Amino acid sequence: MQLSEIIPWGRSFSEYAAMFALSETDSRLRILGCGDGPASFNAELTAAGGTVVSVDPLYAFVAADIADRFEQTAPTIMSQLRQTESEWVWRNHANPDALLRNRRVALGRFLEDFESGRAAGRYLPAALPDLPFSDGAFQLALCSHLLFLYSLILSEQFHVSSALELCRVAGEVRIFPLLTLAHERSPHLPAVCRAVTERGWRAQVVRVDYEFQPGGNEMLLIQRA
Repeated sequence: MQLSEIIPWGRSFSEYAAMFALSETDSRLRILGCGDGPASFNAELTAAGGTVVSVDPLYAFVAADIADRFEQTAPTIMSQLRQTESEWVWRNHANPDALLRNRRVALGRFLEDFESGRAAGRYLPAALPDLPFSDGAFQLALCSHLLFLYSLILSEQFHVSSALELCRVAGEVRIFPLLTLAHERSPHLPAVCRAVTERGWRAQVVRVDYEFQPGGNEMLLIQRA
């Protein structure tokens, strides 16, 4: 897939749970979702009694504008998916049409929750590598489909600075996926692992029960050594 910019393509709680190997215990932690976009993760986890804050520059806009942005970008994504259908793993989504339906369901749940969630401080317009939180404000930080995926758009220094910032605000960091849009392991992964380990953290690649890109079933787990 070829993209020239980051797109608002949100995912559900069940997808987050699979991508990040979230346990019941994890779901009770203070969680930061970084670059969540129009995902329903925050809405669903909050409804289940969880504590989560999502950050994304997208949240500076009103709900109608976010919905319009989704509809503007969806045709580009779907066209490329249909042209390369055999190059994806259709286990979590039956086919491209099912994927689009699932994305719209997640978007709908997000939009229903967005205004009240923004008023409650659960959706904040912020972005890596500078987050508006104190040191250790969260127990777990999740970064979905931003770091590594957009390696051709975001520099190695951006990745390193962002990973260190996530480590600053959370006691544990999980990043998914580790592949670029070209289905290749991100060239920035070694630099990120080196940077965090040099500062006393442990970085390891962990296999997870989610795969849409072939071979894209791994996350980076960063914990205090």
